[in-house]
Amino acid sequence: MMTLAQINLEIARPEIGLLIFTFVLMVFDLFSKKVYRAGVLFCGAIVGLVLTIVSVFHTLGDLVAGAPQYAFSNMFVVDQMSTVLKIALLASVAVLIIYSRDYLEKRKLFTGEFMLLLLFATLGMMVMVSANHFVTLYLGLEILALSTYAMVALNRDSAVSTEAAMKYFILGALASGMLLYGMSMIYGATGTLDVSAIAKSIEFSRANAPLISFGLVFVVAGLAFKLGVVPFHMWVPDVYQGAPTPMTLFIGSASKIAAFGFTVRILGDALAGATGEWQSMLVILAVASLAVGNIIAIAQTNIKRMLAYSTISHMGFLLLGILAGSKEGYAASMFYIVSYSLMSLGAFGVIMLLSREGFEADNIDDLKGLNTRSPWVAFLMLTMMFSMAGIPPFIGFFAKLAVLEAVLQVGYTWLVVYAVVMSVIGAYYYLRIVKLMYMDEPLDTNPIVARKTMRVALGVNALAVLLLGLVPGIGLMGLCLNAVQRSL
Repeated sequence: MMTLAQINLEIARPEIGLLIFTFVLMVFDLFSKKVYRAGVLFCGAIVGLVLTIVSVFHTLGDLVAGAPQYAFSNMFVVDQMSTVLKIALLASVAVLIIYSRDYLEKRKLFTGEFMLLLLFATLGMMVMVSANHFVTLYLGLEILALSTYAMVALNRDSAVSTEAAMKYFILGALASGMLLYGMSMIYGATGTLDVSAIAKSIEFSRANAPLISFGLVFVVAGLAFKLGVVPFHMWVPDVYQGAPTPMTLFIGSASKIAAFGFTVRILGDALAGATGEWQSMLVILAVASLAVGNIIAIAQTNIKRMLAYSTISHMGFLLLGILAGSKEGYAASMFYIVSYSLMSLGAFGVIMLLSREGFEADNIDDLKGLNTRSPWVAFLMLTMMFSMAGIPPFIGFFAKLAVLEAVLQVGYTWLVVYAVVMSVIGAYYYLRIVKLMYMDEPLDTNPIVARKTMRVALGVNALAVLLLGLVPGIGLMGLCLNAVQRSL
């Protein structure tokens, strides 16, 4: 049995606080009057997330000069990498709620169910990035996954959303089974589920090597599905297109941050001694994802589907940093995923801004002549597209540069050249959006109406994409490098 000292609840106070806050909102949603329910849920969720961020910041301050701290008999760890990732994903969820309020209210989807599922999913992501044990990792993953399946199917009157949720659920269950089977093989090879103990067992050659290799195949397959990389990408375009846009944004931003943390905990920490084996697997996944994502995106006419294939290519870039197998590579990938989350928030935020009751601005042609309708909104979208394409001085350029430098340091010169060529190909469909906004005549002349809070948030989002790119060495990239060096 665990002693009180081994439990150490103080370490998990942000997660416990968020859980309690979620339960409070659940009770309020159950007994409150419908008239003011939406407003209180909105404010309550934002306040809960902000308080959780403050709590995580306090934890980060405790870790600046100290070592990682453990709780629940080493099943849960708080280190600088987990705290930075938590702050990033909590901020992403808070911004998502601000962006999605108008969109969901007009479709009668801004309900207690949506808010509670989103907060439970956030809790699952926080557990994932702080897990130090395979059981805790899987627990966090399933809290996130089950909440996400339900959110995708939230619009029960839409056949497209229901179909997307079914595909996501079935393929997700298959991937979870593969991941769990791989974990069981690693347990059989090492005799433990503790991340640190597994790493030591492999490092000192006490593990069953053939069984580790066998389990690794299933683990990488499960991780590849969660990241949405080729050949486990089949669900991504359908779910992105079929799900309500706020749920698509959640899958493409905050959950990707958690998936990165989950992947690094398993491959970069527990299975660091088997880097040579999983490195070759990730090379294949990255090469295929960069090609499939960038080439197929060119043919898309639905912007959500185009961004889905764009996500596949970006996750290929993310894998490049991870397969480097170095702290610089992990830091570059961490910088990349946080940067991509910022860009994804902005792009989908503009799509929701342009949508209105009875109209989904999800076709590429809906962006025609946007500069004529609203130069400010067009500039916001231009910022996101240029950054995703990797054009300086936006953050996307520096994120790609950091990943390519890390890959170059470990001798994969051909892979760097290949990634650059694929990025050039991918720039076409981003620049096509810019061309439509600035050089074509608008098909839609309806005024763009949005709350002031959303407009301000989008402006801050675009400013972050620009300014964080201008000072990568002393800004976000420096923070990521320091966090990884002190955590792994």
